[in-house]
Amino acid sequence: MTITKMHLSRRTVLRGLGATIALPLLDAMVPAFTALAQTAAAPIRRLGVFYVPNGMSMPYWWPKAEGPLSEMPATLQSLAAFKDRVLLCGGLADEAANLVKGGGDHARSAGTFLTSLPFKFTGGADVSSSVSMDQIAAQELSKQTQLASLELGIESNAMLGACDGGSSCAYTNTIAWRTPTTPLPIENDPRAVFERLFGTSGSTDRTARLARIERDKSILDFVSTEANGLQKLIGKADRVKLTEYFDSVRDIERRIQLAETQNSRELPLVDQPVGVPTDYAQHARLMMDLLALAYQTDLTRISTFMLAREVSGRAYPEIGVSDSHHPLSHHQDEAAKLERLHKINEYQFRQFSYLVSKLAAMPEGDGTMLDHTLFLYGTGISDSNTHFHDDLPIALVGGKAAGIKGGRYIRYAKGTPLANLHVTILEKLGIPVEKFGDSTGKVDRLTDV
Repeated sequence: MTITKMHLSRRTVLRGLGATIALPLLDAMVPAFTALAQTAAAPIRRLGVFYVPNGMSMPYWWPKAEGPLSEMPATLQSLAAFKDRVLLCGGLADEAANLVKGGGDHARSAGTFLTSLPFKFTGGADVSSSVSMDQIAAQELSKQTQLASLELGIESNAMLGACDGGSSCAYTNTIAWRTPTTPLPIENDPRAVFERLFGTSGSTDRTARLARIERDKSILDFVSTEANGLQKLIGKADRVKLTEYFDSVRDIERRIQLAETQNSRELPLVDQPVGVPTDYAQHARLMMDLLALAYQTDLTRISTFMLAREVSGRAYPEIGVSDSHHPLSHHQDEAAKLERLHKINEYQFRQFSYLVSKLAAMPEGDGTMLDHTLFLYGTGISDSNTHFHDDLPIALVGGKAAGIKGGRYIRYAKGTPLANLHVTILEKLGIPVEKFGDSTGKVDRLTDV
């Protein structure tokens, strides 16, 4: 990092008609060694929770033995280059899922994954659960960001109607709860996410926004005057960083416009917004890029991402799996079905790995964005055939300042509450809580101590 005499506020934005562009961390935002020392002492803390549905093909998830990760399990191979950032945690259980009185196991899984308490069974709008772990973090960290949190996903964001076992779709289609009666729907339309981050921030001028879209102009064109003025004031390193950032914004805009153009010529899928790419990987990576921009500009520090909803019936012919995901998850221990289910699990994890690699390559302060980010990746069902909610497949992925020591596979006593991990993660984020959900304490060994 270059320490400069010029000082820009961390909250500097570029404004134009119907558009506001937040900026990434620039050297000019760290004007003196004292500020750098403060930044090092209190680095930006981020939490991203990634959820996958329908359980896991467990033989492909766990390593052969506890201890150092000599090699990555098959499902996690796409993060082999970052295995020193990966901590696998076995033995954790979501007992709250077993205590829900009614509904299906899939609703119980997603509905309790981040709350760790049973929810009220209902198929109507009178849902009732509890505040999720991510939202406890969001309440605290949102004091320093524009958005409290982002809830992203790939499939349905319906909150009404009955889904698994007659449970409200709110219990299968999101894992985030702001209050006991306020589930936070995911956003699966890249255009909507982009405009939430940039397109209409600071402006209610809908006419200007629509005119920009119709002319296929970039949002950057509307802040070009301020951008050019800023380029003249900042140093060479900052100009390079800003150019790379603007290039990323333009690339995401181009991909969103391409998806919208393609879908206007084709019959869109049922319940799929017009701007959603039809290809799963393209859709997932576009959403990952948007999340990376949100992190890069410090618009939010908390996110959840559902790589598919519970009871998802999506097929993945692009990887040679024509089976519908949910029926395939009832594998009856047949080797061929377990192998095809693994292909889906690995494909979904590969999309997550794309984000990890991207953050690891993005400078921030004297390290990278990954250094100050902690990810929780997992699901509320282990063996998808039995629908058990114990020995859950849970992975923590983080950078040097995330508060974990990776490159290991550790196991806790059978039945250790998943909530104990949630309590420990909150503490790592600087948000200590005495009790959360059905927690009985904290988990140890995350730092190899």
